[in-house]
Amino acid sequence: MGGNDKGQLALDYFNRGFNCAQSVFTAFHTEMGLEEAEALRLSSSMGGGVGGLREICGAFCGMSMALGALLGYDSPTDLERKKAHYARIQEKAERFREAYGTVICRELLESHGIQPSPVPAERNEAYYLARPCARYVEACARMAQEDLDAPAQG
Repeated sequence: MGGNDKGQLALDYFNRGFNCAQSVFTAFHTEMGLEEAEALRLSSSMGGGVGGLREICGAFCGMSMALGALLGYDSPTDLERKKAHYARIQEKAERFREAYGTVICRELLESHGIQPSPVPAERNEAYYLARPCARYVEACARMAQEDLDAPAQG
């Protein structure tokens, strides 16, 4: 991926009004061979902790989807590759928890004094000032980029 700052690219998408999952996933659309609009649609349901349900952080979901698309397994009998891929995602979850305390959207919001709602909030200056989500978007895109930039594991 040669030095592209996927963290900044994901932030740019987020600051343009796309949801957290779209922002992370779409930062990698070129590498996945997807048109931007395709990537945005594919990841659109994962924002807000999956469809606004405030469960797993959408930025984390977007990262997981991108890593699956680019490094995941595609055979139901390739147990070793499946184990390795799940271990990759679990390691990312542990790093995210160490940095932010949880991977649960509602808990991330509540820890910043925000009452979670299933209804998408209007994107305006107050939204961006109050929400901690931009840091999760940037962090998740950078974590995915690390794996993609790493030398191939034999």
